[in-house]
Amino acid sequence: MAFFHNTRRARLLATAAPLGLMLAATPAMAQDKPADAAPAISDQSADTAQPAEDIVVTGTLFTNKLTTSASPVTVVTSENLARAGITNVSDAIRSVSADGAGSIGNGFSSGFSAGGSAVSLRNLGVSSTITLVDGMRSANFPLNDDGHNNYVDLNSIPMANVESIQVLKDGASATYGADAIGGVVNLVTRKSFKGFEATVDGGVSQRGEFGKYRGRLLAGFGDYSSQGFNVYIGGDYERSAMVTNASLGFPFNTLDLRSIGGNDNNRADDTLTTATPNAVVTRTTQTDLNNPLAGSVANATTPAIFNSLTPLANCPYGTYSENTSQRIGTACAHDLQKEYAIFLPFQERYDVVGRASFRLGSNIEGYLAGSYAHNRVEISRAPVAVRQTQAFGGSPSTSTSAPGIVLPVYICSSGVNCATAADRQLNPNNPYAAAYAANPAAGAARLYYLFGDIKSGSKRINEVYRISGGLKGDIGSNWNWNLSSAYSRDNLDLTVYGNFNLNGLIKAINTGAYNFVNPSLNSQAVRDMVAPAINAKSDSTEFTVDGTVAGTLLALPGGDMQLAVGGQFRREELNNRSINPNLDLPGVSTAQAFGKRSVVAGFFELDAPILDMLDIKISGRYDHYSTGIGRFSPKAGFTFEPIKGFSLRGTYSEGFRAPTFAESDPRSSFSGFVGYTPNAAFVAAHPGNAGYTAAYSLGRGFVGNPDIKPEISRSFTLGAIVDPVPWLTFTADYYHVKKSNLIVTGPLVADAINAYYSVASQSFASAAAAAAAGCAKVAAVGQGYSCNVIDGADPSNLNSLPRLLVLNAPYVNSAYLISSGLEFSLDARIPISEGIRFESRLDLQETLQYDLHPVNGAVQKYAGTVGPEDLSSGGGTPRWRGNWQNSLVAGPFTLTATTYYVGRIKAVAADQASSVNGDISCNAAIYKVAGQPVDKFCYVHSFIYTDLNLATKVNDQFTFSLTVGNVFGARAPLFANTAYTTQTNYLASWHAAGLIGRTFRAGATFKF
Repeated sequence: MAFFHNTRRARLLATAAPLGLMLAATPAMAQDKPADAAPAISDQSADTAQPAEDIVVTGTLFTNKLTTSASPVTVVTSENLARAGITNVSDAIRSVSADGAGSIGNGFSSGFSAGGSAVSLRNLGVSSTITLVDGMRSANFPLNDDGHNNYVDLNSIPMANVESIQVLKDGASATYGADAIGGVVNLVTRKSFKGFEATVDGGVSQRGEFGKYRGRLLAGFGDYSSQGFNVYIGGDYERSAMVTNASLGFPFNTLDLRSIGGNDNNRADDTLTTATPNAVVTRTTQTDLNNPLAGSVANATTPAIFNSLTPLANCPYGTYSENTSQRIGTACAHDLQKEYAIFLPFQERYDVVGRASFRLGSNIEGYLAGSYAHNRVEISRAPVAVRQTQAFGGSPSTSTSAPGIVLPVYICSSGVNCATAADRQLNPNNPYAAAYAANPAAGAARLYYLFGDIKSGSKRINEVYRISGGLKGDIGSNWNWNLSSAYSRDNLDLTVYGNFNLNGLIKAINTGAYNFVNPSLNSQAVRDMVAPAINAKSDSTEFTVDGTVAGTLLALPGGDMQLAVGGQFRREELNNRSINPNLDLPGVSTAQAFGKRSVVAGFFELDAPILDMLDIKISGRYDHYSTGIGRFSPKAGFTFEPIKGFSLRGTYSEGFRAPTFAESDPRSSFSGFVGYTPNAAFVAAHPGNAGYTAAYSLGRGFVGNPDIKPEISRSFTLGAIVDPVPWLTFTADYYHVKKSNLIVTGPLVADAINAYYSVASQSFASAAAAAAAGCAKVAAVGQGYSCNVIDGADPSNLNSLPRLLVLNAPYVNSAYLISSGLEFSLDARIPISEGIRFESRLDLQETLQYDLHPVNGAVQKYAGTVGPEDLSSGGGTPRWRGNWQNSLVAGPFTLTATTYYVGRIKAVAADQASSVNGDISCNAAIYKVAGQPVDKFCYVHSFIYTDLNLATKVNDQFTFSLTVGNVFGARAPLFANTAYTTQTNYLASWHAAGLIGRTFRAGATFKF
């Protein structure tokens, strides 16, 4: 596993050196003296015999020790999280090495479900991983990732009473039903708490930004063992500041990489047709003087003469000039990434939890629990451009980009028939008005502008209510029963700022109410007329009733054979309402999803310890959906210990992912946008207009298909557990998952896009004729593929192929994928002397395969690349990911170093048009520089950083801690990102710590 390089290797070795020294110095002592009874490792795997008592392990219905699990299970306790300096559920779960492609972090603030956070186990996507609280489902986040993938928002799960987090890295539909293909995350809350505990901590980055503060309270009374009851309440508060791209420094604050041999993709300082907060115009004609959308595509002159509405002396960042055969003019220069882009949004979350546990008689126990979580995320973004495509499903006549918005010669108070109105006046926003007062149709000014004076972004308030309860008891001496129920509701209040209302904009233009020359003079009333805040409230609910009976059937040589049977009823509902229901907000998402269904399930599990050394587990579950889906999911597993200290284990399982409401309900629809760079032929056909041929967002439109079928999976694992001495455990597991009948959004999208642009080099009589030819090529790709929105003609090249803006593609069951890999863990608990011990944990995963096999076409290989780029945050699929934690416990002091590693990633994606026939060589790299070797920007370097935590237990009531995040100040590697330009030259999913830099945080815990 030689995957460390240069200084990264040095940093890791520096962190790990104490482990090697202590292993060499104290082996005899470690073998003779048992490990401390206190929890000793940061990440207990299911193979480590830590707890003395038996517990219910995620993935089984029985109460067993962790060592008997046939599936790999990672357990992280609240103490482990404190040592790592982790303060919220999202960071805790996403730190697990099995979290891979499709994972959603807080740094991805431009997606459909921005503000949410989710885990994607074994690279299979957020909708193939289920998140449970105390073994029961919770309501999904109302906004679907990528418009159709559902998930539970990790940001809205309370941390105050989390006792441990169990991560089952195996298929589990046989126990939990649909969606447990990649695995299961189960948050286990405290069953009781007595006393009072409070924690406060806070800190900032070395640059003085990223202020983060947290407080936690927990109070309870009642001794459950002696009094038969316990009641506790608690809560969390956490607040983190916004981090802008400007504060990150070069190269994460600009698209201009010329200083390091890259391209200059900043068009806001060299191309007059690029919109900025300082408006520019060029003269054209207007066929309908009442309609600012009725301007001509053609420019009035050749070359087109552009004028800045802002006096050039007032340009805040200087000016630039363009003097070509197509355009002449001078305008204000900008770098929009540096001025507006953000890395992390402002976030505030708080929650309240409570639980009452009680005993009824001698053999019946019960509980009632509830929680409320509030998560507020405020996202800032660049101002909205006046040129936008029509909303998905809207009339092409509402597009403000084809041909574009024009400013008329005359304005008047009514905004109607101003050319002949009694109170007409020349438009002060139109520099050509005076010269064409007698011929207003020839004096219109085509506008290029960002609404820089209007706040742009969104506020997302997510509230999750959850109540659960249960009873359990014994039936005789060998059987027990358990009945539990949970109800949860997720309410999302989404407010979006800065998008213009088409009717309001038209009125503001025709009446002259909006000042484009000096936007700072606009009143708030005018801004609200043009771009009122828009709001949508969405919700999802989940209700579950679950019952099981378990007990002993008979005695076998290895122990008692156990059987568990149970049933479940579940009701799900989603109302994801569109933020743009009237289709009057050009360029604004119309994504919406609706649905409701009931699920009835029956399940069983049989545990047969056939021999002392061999245990067999068999389980199965049948789920029936009110929508007509019916699936049986079996699973079998074994553990085999031929000699003490060495065991083999393995599982085989089948599972399924039920179609989401976005995928299956015909009322659901969305249009997703991904960055696209036009091919060389298209660029050659549009000389002199770099703005028209620059990378842009190309949309895909989809509608729910009621005939869609579930995805199905088959998976197996095979592993070994080596624990020759009490203080050391090593595990290695191989996993292989085949997911078939994939629900995909147009598997031939890349082919369809390439087909459209394949005619770019041909000659046509008009742009319309060129578009018709390109769209015919798209239709020939397959059923359901068609052009939805075509851009207006390039004013500088009127007969060339226009850009494809939105492509229609179907939801279909198609193809299959294979994900396979190796998982390793190493846990060491080494007593050194009285009161001193050393603890170490390694959690590492290598992704061997993540291959998509389309029905037609070449296999798309994603492992070790930034593909699949269309998935979620476009974070790609690191081949290697891991973390290594080392702690030295000496009396009241605990010093912990946690090192995180992400392997090198190739900047190629097989699902993008730059890759033909699955090509992932550097020749298919998304980002290339003319005259430079193709591999110059072809690789995203590996990334390694270390967090250091020191905790001091002053006395039984007070503990103080200090955490230095990214202690060596490791910088994030460069990724010249063209698909998601809001992630400016970085991968937010994996490299966030390297963007923030070194951080400092201090905290204190009080106990009474």
